[in-house]
Amino acid sequence: MDTGTHVVMGIALGGLATLDPVVAGSHATAVSVLIGTIAGSQIPDIDTVLKLRNNAIYIRNHRGVTHSIPAVILWPLLITAVIYPFFTSANLLHLWAWTFAAVFIHVFVDIFNAYGTQALRPFSSKWVALGVINTFDPIIFAIHVIGIFIWIVGANPGVTFLIMYGVIIAYYVRRYLAKLKVLQEVKRIIPDATEVIIAPTMRFHQWRIAAMNEKEFFVGRSVNQHVEILDRFIRVPVPNTPVIEAAKKDKNLSAFLSFSPVYRWEVDEYSDFYEVRFIDLRYRSNGHYPFVAVVQLDFDLKPISSYTGWVFSEKKLRKKLSIIPS
Repeated sequence: MDTGTHVVMGIALGGLATLDPVVAGSHATAVSVLIGTIAGSQIPDIDTVLKLRNNAIYIRNHRGVTHSIPAVILWPLLITAVIYPFFTSANLLHLWAWTFAAVFIHVFVDIFNAYGTQALRPFSSKWVALGVINTFDPIIFAIHVIGIFIWIVGANPGVTFLIMYGVIIAYYVRRYLAKLKVLQEVKRIIPDATEVIIAPTMRFHQWRIAAMNEKEFFVGRSVNQHVEILDRFIRVPVPNTPVIEAAKKDKNLSAFLSFSPVYRWEVDEYSDFYEVRFIDLRYRSNGHYPFVAVVQLDFDLKPISSYTGWVFSEKKLRKKLSIIPS
């Protein structure tokens, strides 16, 4: 989920914690738990700072080790150790338990996004992505904001957020069932599909679709459970040519390939360099595929420039690469 949603989730969990008699019976415990749940709902995304270095490091590591099983265990201990000295009369066990719940819920809800997490590390480096809830879901965010407002005006926070979480769980189930219906329709249209990726959008009834069979890639969308195939591409295996192999050694393309499961590729030769481009097919937007990796090599196959990330126009891509083909 996005940062804003994780913030309101942390506040809501702090309110829900007042159902715990130990929390409700101690002002110090209640305040420290609220701080702990807000911090716990944020800290797994501390790896966002990697974006300050470059996109390749960010893409390869975001939601990786910071969302792993060891991290889920260690983050609550760290947060509790920082908070407790300021609230020595608080109940240490309950402070840790609710902070742990915040960290766990952060990682758990991220699994439902299309991006997913490596939550099974160190046992598996597989990305776990159920693709049911968009990274920012306005309905989930709004429900939390309404719950917080009701708390501010004087309602019982424990009861308020218990009801709220019941509504959200029902919403998750509804989204999951909606995705299943879209999947059934895709399989009806492409009965020989070997893989189907369905990704949510911010709109409740709209989904992005990327699928493949043995011969083709299919890119489409679903609106109100009506599936439309927008683009089709012949599946061409990535060749083991010297140009491609040299490009794969680049950190940006390597990061892209570690993250993207469905992509097509292109190689262009200009007057003084090669350009290798890999295009993720999951994020079609207004006829454009914005998530790419591009590597430019001279004729000795030495890297000149490269980039991976989101670009919404060829002009902006050229600016990032700082090279204009001749």
